Amino acid sequence: MSQTREIKGLMSALIVPFDEQGKVNEKGLRQVIRHNIDKMKIDGLYVGGSTGENFMLDTVTKKQIFQIAKDEAKEQVSLIAQIGSPNLYEAIELGQYATDLGYDAISAVTPFYYKFSFAEIKQYYFDILDAVDNRMIVYSIPFLTGVDIGLSQFGELFAHPKIVGVKFTAADFYLLERLRSTYPDVLIYSGFDEMLLPALINNVDGAIGSTYNVNGLRARETMELAKAGKYEEALKAQNASNALISDIIDNGLYPTIKQLLVLSGCDAGPFLSRKPMASATEAQIANAKEIYKRHFGNK
Repeated sequence: MSQTREIKGLMSALIVPFDEQGKVNEKGLRQVIRHNIDKMKIDGLYVGGSTGENFMLDTVTKKQIFQIAKDEAKEQVSLIAQIGSPNLYEAIELGQYATDLGYDAISAVTPFYYKFSFAEIKQYYFDILDAVDNRMIVYSIPFLTGVDIGLSQFGELFAHPKIVGVKFTAADFYLLERLRSTYPDVLIYSGFDEMLLPALINNVDGAIGSTYNVNGLRARETMELAKAGKYEEALKAQNASNALISDIIDNGLYPTIKQLLVLSGCDAGPFLSRKPMASATEAQIANAKEIYKRHFGNK
């Protein structure tokens, strides 16, 4: 594997704006990438995840997003391409494409919808890595996929030399602690923004989340305070983040983040969602303006 750059730290799960025809708003996407790098000061981008509405996109559009992100970010931050799909052959094709572009790692959600056995899930990852010469981050998000992986099963995955970590988007902090203790050399990324601080206390290597597109600076503050052992101050920063996260969720996660990005200066045309996901309503747009004033008014 040629990719050797460190892939730790704070990473935004890249949000993607679409136009009225459901096509990628390229100019807007480039602005979002620049906003993440220049203003949010993130360490990396996780491209093609749930936040990017990936599972409603065709293969050509997924490749387009990977290419735009690499072209805009170049070597400024680390890049992880989420290539996972219930379609193994698409996952392999996307993994090869992202690797050829120079992505630092690939990631793949556990195959979902059908009730796959763990043996089938394990083989899915191994088949991808037989065909793709890159590092793999397992994407574990049980509340959306219905796939739970236990401690020993993670160990079977981590035994593969190319599987170097996990994006852990779950509330099972006992399992998180056991993973960290049992596999100290594996990269573990916190996947729930609202639980960043308790994940940091468990010594994760980084965090990947959707709200970091707009709340990266405060998330960074939380990380630095926790690293310095200033947990009371870190908790105050997490409290502030969670107040924002609550407002965003109450108003609609993706439409609100997109409107907050527009209010932050990413204004290249419509920032719509990909149908069947609904775009922001007039009420949501008005509420987003109030949320922006409440949480970012002095910035």
